[in-house]
Amino acid sequence: MIISICGKSGSGKSTLTNELLKHFGDKAIHIDVDKIGHYVNTIPEVLNEEVKCFGEGIKTNGIVDRKKLGKIVFSSNEEMDKVIEANPGKLIILDWQLTPKTKFFEQSDLTILLDIPVKIRKERIIKRDNISPEKFDIREQASIDYSLYNFDIVQSEMNIDEIKRMVKL
Repeated sequence: MIISICGKSGSGKSTLTNELLKHFGDKAIHIDVDKIGHYVNTIPEVLNEEVKCFGEGIKTNGIVDRKKLGKIVFSSNEEMDKVIEANPGKLIILDWQLTPKTKFFEQSDLTILLDIPVKIRKERIIKRDNISPEKFDIREQASIDYSLYNFDIVQSEMNIDEIKRMVKL
């Protein structure tokens, strides 16, 4: 079973994912595409290889611009396909803001949107990331908007028990 958990920054995607992982134990795996991308792009050899493959145009101010790189490689999902294929019968949790723009959204058995009010998310992010309200506002403006009608579950307050009941392994 594949679950896609979406929501803007500070909506609680990681909290929900961690609760599901605790509940389902080794029957579940977590794919946090954003964290993988952030980590991988800190490795100098990876950065050099990305520039070799995709050109200097993927850089902004001397570093790889993830948005520019994402536009180029967005349709290449081979690595995630491999992880999904290697884990039949497991609960696969995709924690990725951009899942609705990928084939994995359609492949998901359960799609969840954490549509948490901006005021709550802003407080969380300012505290968690130690950023100013202005930086949060910039981040918020850059994030995608979701169509509530595309999701199986939309929660404005996280109800972990409801989600656990819907997961069928």
